[in-house]
Amino acid sequence: MGYKHLKFPENSLFLVTGGAGFIGSNLCEAILTMGYKVRCLDDLSTGKQANVDMFIQNPNYEFVKGDIKDLDTCMKACEGVDYVLNQAAWGSVPRSLEMPLFYSLNNIQGTLNMLEAARQCGVKKFVYASSSSVYGDEPNLPKKEGREGNLLSPYALTKRCDEEWAKQYTMHYGLATIGMRYFNVFGRRQDPNGAYAAVIPKFIKMLLNGEVPTINGDGKQSRDFTYIENVIEANLKACLAPKEADGQAYNIAYGGREYLNDIYFGLTKALGVDIQPIYGPDRKGDIKHSNADISRAKELLGYDPEWDFKRGIDAAIEWYKENL
Repeated sequence: MGYKHLKFPENSLFLVTGGAGFIGSNLCEAILTMGYKVRCLDDLSTGKQANVDMFIQNPNYEFVKGDIKDLDTCMKACEGVDYVLNQAAWGSVPRSLEMPLFYSLNNIQGTLNMLEAARQCGVKKFVYASSSSVYGDEPNLPKKEGREGNLLSPYALTKRCDEEWAKQYTMHYGLATIGMRYFNVFGRRQDPNGAYAAVIPKFIKMLLNGEVPTINGDGKQSRDFTYIENVIEANLKACLAPKEADGQAYNIAYGGREYLNDIYFGLTKALGVDIQPIYGPDRKGDIKHSNADISRAKELLGYDPEWDFKRGIDAAIEWYKENL
C-alpha cells in the first residue's frame, strides 16, 4: 500500500531535520506531495543547497538554516510542529573513527537537543534515524531487535545512545518517540561523491564515467539494501503508529540480502560496461553480513515495504543516468 494513502490532520506541520540530505529531502518531497506543510532544518554541512532550492517555491515549504547542536535553534524549529522526522546526523563508520568528538556532539547531543525541544513544544511524534550498525558484532541473521552485540564504531555508539535517550524521553516525559534502524538505504539524490560516499551511487557514477571502482574486502559481504520509498513509508507510518509502538526502535529494511559482488556485476550489466573491480582491504568497523527481521515494524507500525532490491536498483540507475 505504500504511504500515499495516509491521512494526517489538515494543516499538519512536519519538521524534517537534515532535510537537505538524501533521506531528508525525499521525506520533504513526499510530505509536500501529500499536501502537508514542511519545515526543513539543515546546516548544509552534508546536505545540499540544491535539495532546498527544488522546494523553495512551494508555499508549504519553509527552510531554516541552523544546527541541531544549538538548543535555541532546535526550540525555534519545533514551534507549532506536529511531527518531527529527525534525520540530521553525520553518517559513515570510517569518518566516525577519525572524528569521535564531533560525532558525539553532532549525533548524540544534537539529537538530545531535538528531543528536549520536541518535548517542550508538545510535538505529537518524534521519529528519528537510527542505524543497523547498532547490532555490532552480533553474529546471528536475520538481525532482530533486542539482540544486539558489541558496538564496532563511534557512529554505531552515537545511534545506540540516541535510542536510549529517546526511550528515556518516552518513559519519563511522555514524548512519543520511534526509532528507525535503517539498513543500507539507497535511491535518488544519494550523493555519489567523496571519500565516504555510499557504495551504490559511487559504483554507478564510476562505471558511467568508465572508472574502475574498488570493492572493500572480498565482495562477499552481504547487506539488506533498502530503497528510499520504503524508508519514506516507515517514517510516515511511524507518525501514525499506536501508543504501544512508542519508545522503541525498529528495523527498517526490505528483509532481503544482497552480496556486494552480485550488486557490482549486476550494475556493470545494467550499464552495459565491462570493468573488473579492484579489491582493497576490509573497512575498519564494518560488519560482514546484514539482513533484517522486519516483523516488529510490520506488526507495530504497519510497515509493508513495496520496493524490493531489483525494483529499487532499476529506479536508482535510471535516476543517476538522468542526473549525473
